[in-house]
Amino acid sequence: MIFSSSLLENAVNEFAKLPGIGKKTALRLVLHLIKQNEDSVLGFSESIAKLRKEIKFCNSCHNISDTNLCSICSNIHRNKEMICIVENIRDVIAIENTQQFNGTYHVLGGIISPLNGVGPDQLNIETLIKRVENNNITELVFALNPNIQGDTTIYYIERKLQHLKIKITTIARGIAFGGELEYTDEVTLAKSITNRISVEHYVRQ
Repeated sequence: MIFSSSLLENAVNEFAKLPGIGKKTALRLVLHLIKQNEDSVLGFSESIAKLRKEIKFCNSCHNISDTNLCSICSNIHRNKEMICIVENIRDVIAIENTQQFNGTYHVLGGIISPLNGVGPDQLNIETLIKRVENNNITELVFALNPNIQGDTTIYYIERKLQHLKIKITTIARGIAFGGELEYTDEVTLAKSITNRISVEHYVRQ
């Protein structure tokens, strides 16, 4: 692309760094902002800067939060004895949109993937183990993407918790193997949560 302004070019290059945003889309977004009044654009930029500066991660579940405990973990009406284990924050949002789960969450920050250089020590697994050991947790619900990496992660965590008498389940396989939770329709995801199955039964298949 040839730009008549270095300011325009720099802005387009910054937008193009976002995932899924190519140069043409970045240019369209920047040109849209140029058409807006200064106050609107200033408010947009300030909200992004404030987000990056002030955002926190929940001390308990690692979800994004405005405070040390996220709104889910601090909600007295949630079932604190049940933890849904997910790969990332997008999965928390996807499950919350189904309105079928009333427990809490634990965000691993990824899944075990030796080929990609991701091992257990790089994930929020130890904090999960401590959380289960130190609290009256009755059930863990694994809601990881149905693929080999997700299954490996489930198996690893199950082995780490085998000394505890705790119910361990996984969402039902209404989701296609190799699919991703954030792209699954809410009805299918809701049924998968409602019809979850025992991990012991699942991993032995």
